[in-house]
Formats: sequence, structure tokens, C-alpha cells
Amino acid sequence: MTTATARPALPLPVIIVAGCIIAAIGFGTRGAFGLFTLPASEDLGLTREQWGMAMAIQNLVWGIAQPFAGGFADRYGSARVLAFGGLIYALGVFGMAFSPDVLSLTLTAGLVTGVGIAVASFGVVMAAFGRVVPAEKRSLVFGVATAASSAGQFIFAPLGQGFIGAFGWQMALVWIAVILLLIIPLSAALRGRTENTPGQADLPFMQAIAQAWGHGSYRLLVIGFFVCGFHLAFINVHMPAYLVQCGLSPEVGSWTIAVIGLFNIAGSLLSGWLGSRLPKQMLLATIYFLRAIAIAAFLLVPVTEVTAYAFAAAMGLLWLSTVPLTAGLVTLFFGPRYMGMLYGLAFFSHQVGSFVGVWLGGVVYDQTGSYSLVWYLGIILGLASAAIHLPINERSVSGFALKSA
Repeated sequence: MTTATARPALPLPVIIVAGCIIAAIGFGTRGAFGLFTLPASEDLGLTREQWGMAMAIQNLVWGIAQPFAGGFADRYGSARVLAFGGLIYALGVFGMAFSPDVLSLTLTAGLVTGVGIAVASFGVVMAAFGRVVPAEKRSLVFGVATAASSAGQFIFAPLGQGFIGAFGWQMALVWIAVILLLIIPLSAALRGRTENTPGQADLPFMQAIAQAWGHGSYRLLVIGFFVCGFHLAFINVHMPAYLVQCGLSPEVGSWTIAVIGLFNIAGSLLSGWLGSRLPKQMLLATIYFLRAIAIAAFLLVPVTEVTAYAFAAAMGLLWLSTVPLTAGLVTLFFGPRYMGMLYGLAFFSHQVGSFVGVWLGGVVYDQTGSYSLVWYLGIILGLASAAIHLPINERSVSGFALKSA
């Protein structure tokens, strides 16, 4: 099944640049939240589990809202969805700065910010790219968008730490909220929605998801993406605090997150390039296997600045390199018509993993005073996800969405 590539309203490079900046701002902000774990929880008198629960809910809400955000972008256009998401995202981060207790923090950092991240996410940006980019270039362009997200993490980690040092954690969040408002004007470049090809049904939301879920390879892809979320969210939220626990400074923690973002630029671009040349499912299996090896190696050596940065570099190469491959497989299976929605469903699994990783990290730390059990679980899950991806069949689904509505 094929869907014709839409004619872009603006030159393709303009669309790609605007989308990449949106991805950088949105994901960069999200990547900086781990820097607030210690100052915010100490100032508000929160346990690590309470802070982790707010971040876990954020990830879960992000995942729940992502398929709907993708579906609205498919049907009504990416620009409107991204602009609305940028506003909600900024309001949520602004509200975080003035949340006096765990309940209000859960509402602002968890619920509102989670919705904002979903609606202004790089998933919606990639759905827009999938609509206007020729099929043979999609994997590479998805890699570029993912690399832009990583560049945002590299920029916002030291920027966020600098804001905290200069203004305190509350005003740092206010300034970040102001930056998020830039998404609104940038979204205008991504106008348009995906059109049906002749004879293709315009399936309702649940019918399209049910039909896609009947495809075994898609189910395996969705299940395996859970592990990606577990790894990323646990490391992103708890790694800075873990390094402080090991005797390193908060600045090392912030630069560790930045190094992950820096090396993920290369990893995402390489993943997108390889995804157009090698079997995507084999590349995904390799990425998850190497993550397990990297975590195991990190636990076997003493924690120093050198080993922290080395681990960050290794994980950075493997960080979001799963995204262009996963998005590429979803588009290959079902075409770009429902890409936003069906990638969003896969991303929901990713965010369930994120919820578990962030929440479990806080619980285990509060109960044991250590993150070791979660690190070991990360190794086991990495190996399991590598095995799950091996049976995936890289081919389009015959007859998807061609039934009468």
C-alpha cells in the first residue's frame, strides 16, 4: 500500500529546519528535567519517589496523549497541533516553577507538561516529514529530526544548569517556559495534512489501530519499544542524582546528559543512514544488545568523571537511534497516512516503559539507598528487547486501510 507524497507549501529545507528546531526545543527541555531532581525535591521537601512519580506520570501522560496527537496531526494538520502543544507545554513548565507541594507538582509537571510534550513532540514533527519527504529519503530525514532532538538535549542540559546556578531552579523553569513559546511561530512552516490515495479508506481512529495491531511484526515493535523508554527515562531523570551519590558534582551530572545528547546526534544520523541500507529490525536488535553491554560495563568499573562521560558517549550513540528505525518500520508497514497515529501507539509503549523506569528508580532508591537493582533490570530488558526484534518481518502490510470504511 502506498500513499502519495503531499506537495509541501514551503521549500522542503525550510520545513525540515523548522521541524528540527521544534524537535530540539521540545526534547531538549524534556531532557533537562533530571537537573531539577535534587534542587526541587530538596526545596519542596519531597522524597525521591515523590519527585520520580511526578516525572513518571509525565511520561505516562505523554505516551497516552501521543497517539491522539498523531491522529489529530494526520487528520487536521501538524501546524495546529504543534502550536497548541507548544502553548500547553510552556504553561506546564511555568506551573512547575510555582508548585508548592507534591499534588500541584504532579498536576503541572505530570499531567499538563505530559500533554504538552506529546502534542509538541518530535513524533508529530516526523509525521509531518513523512507526509512531504519521498519514501526513499524518509529514514535519513527521520534520523536528522532525531539528531536535532539530541542537539536540543546537548544545548539545554548545560543551559538548564546555568539557569539554575544563576537564577535558582524556579526562575530557570520560567525561562525555559519562555523558550518553549518559540514552537508556536515555528509550527507555521509545517502546515498541511496527509491526503488519502484513490480508493484508500479513511479509517476511524480505533479501527486503524485495531487493524494495525493484527500485524505480528508491529506488535513486536511496540512491545520492544517499551525497553527504550525504560532505559532513557531512568537514566535521564536519575543519572545526575546517581552521579552525585557516587561523589561527583552536579555539573558532571548535567554535562553527562549533554554528552548523551551530543553523541546521539551522530548515533541518530548514523541510524537513519543505515536504516535505508540494512534491515531495520536487525539494527534495532543490535542497539538494544549494545545498550545492555554498555550498562553492564558501567557497573563493573569505578564511577569517575572519565567513566561517566565514557558511558554517556556510548549510550548517546544508542540513545534515540531506535527512533528513526522504529518510525521507518511503522511507515513501511502501513504507509504515511496513519504514521502519526500508529507511531504514537508504539510511542505509548515507550512511555509506559518510561513511567516504570522513572517510578521504579525512585522506589528502589528510597527502599535500598541505591539504584543497583534498576541498573541490573536495564541489562536484562535490553537483552530481551534485542531478542524480540529478531523475528520482525520488514515488509509492507498488504491491504492495510483498503477496506471500505
